[in-house]
Amino acid sequence: MKLQVIQNRIYEVRDHRIMLDVDLAELYEVETRVLKQAVKRNINRFPADFMFQLTRDELKNLTSQFVTSSSRWGGTRYLPFAFTEQGVAMLSGVLKSKKAIQVNIAIMRAFVFIRNYALSHKDLTQKLKELETKYNKQFEDVYEAINYLLQKDQQEKEQKERKRIGFKPNHD
Repeated sequence: MKLQVIQNRIYEVRDHRIMLDVDLAELYEVETRVLKQAVKRNINRFPADFMFQLTRDELKNLTSQFVTSSSRWGGTRYLPFAFTEQGVAMLSGVLKSKKAIQVNIAIMRAFVFIRNYALSHKDLTQKLKELETKYNKQFEDVYEAINYLLQKDQQEKEQKERKRIGFKPNHD
C-alpha cells in the first residue's frame, strides 16, 4: 500500500491527527457499518483519546477543505468516528484479518513519517526565527529606506498629475 494514499486520509481535528471510519473501512476493505459494529462491540478499548465522534461542524469544516465534494461523506446519516493513532493501533486487535494487519502496519508507518516530517520542519522554523531575530534590525533599515523612496516617488507622481486650476484662455 502506498504511503501517500494513507497520508492523504490523515486529517487534523481537535489538535489530533486522525483517520475517519469511512477511510479506514475502505483501506481495510470492509463496510463502514462492519467496522463501526466491531468498534461498538469493543467500545471499552476505545477511550476518548483513541476515538471520538465528529460534530456536524467538524464534519462540515472537514468536507469544506476539499474543492470537490466527497461522495463518501455526502450521504452519511451518522456522524463519523475519528480514530487517533492509538485508536488505529487498537483496531488491529478488533479487526483480525490479514488485510487489516497489513493495512495497520502501513498506517502506523504513515503516522510515524508525518510525525518525523513535522519535527524536522519544526527545527527549520526555529532556525528561521533565530535568523530573523538576528538580522531583523538590518532588514528594518532596508524596509524603511524602500518605503521612504516609494513614498517620495508617489508624492512626486501626484504633484505631476495635478490638474491646473484657474482661468484657461480659449485658443481657437
